[in-house]
Amino acid sequence: MKIYTKTGDRGETGLFGGQRVPKDDARVEAYGDVDELNSVLGIAVSKLQAAGETALADALRAVQSDLFTVGANLATPAPEDGGRPSSFIPGLPEGRVEELEAWIDAAEGELAPLQNFVLPGGTGAASYLHLARTVCRRAERRVVSLARQAHVGAEWITYLNRLSDLLFTLARLANRRAGVEDVPWVSGQR
Repeated sequence: MKIYTKTGDRGETGLFGGQRVPKDDARVEAYGDVDELNSVLGIAVSKLQAAGETALADALRAVQSDLFTVGANLATPAPEDGGRPSSFIPGLPEGRVEELEAWIDAAEGELAPLQNFVLPGGTGAASYLHLARTVCRRAERRVVSLARQAHVGAEWITYLNRLSDLLFTLARLANRRAGVEDVPWVSGQR
């Protein structure tokens, strides 16, 4: 199968279920940002792997799989929105958000309590985790916007919200394990 189909040459794309929509449709924007998040996470995973943080890298690969699930569901309009139900589109496994919360709690157990805002950065892995957090927040905003005009499961918003918290915490953890201090934000500093 060829990678190019030429079906999008006029600015439209196909959703799961066959509907064609403009490439700047709110649904496409939402799952596109989730896809971008997945790509940024791929870089963070490679940086973690290179730093010897294989357990964190492996766990984030599971998150990457979750993000494919989120994207597939966002790309599939609900029957109320003219879509067709599909047995091929999985949901997230039960308890996935609680797993993210447990992971956050465990990571926070290794960290000093947060006393102030920190500047994004530090190690390469931490920097990419911070970037992933910001892309995750944008994806969450896009899904919230989509949910105002279409039927979107609340679980996708919850998952992305919790994931951004996890990514922030893991960025701090990556710095701590590498012996790199988080840089506190100081108002008005030059």
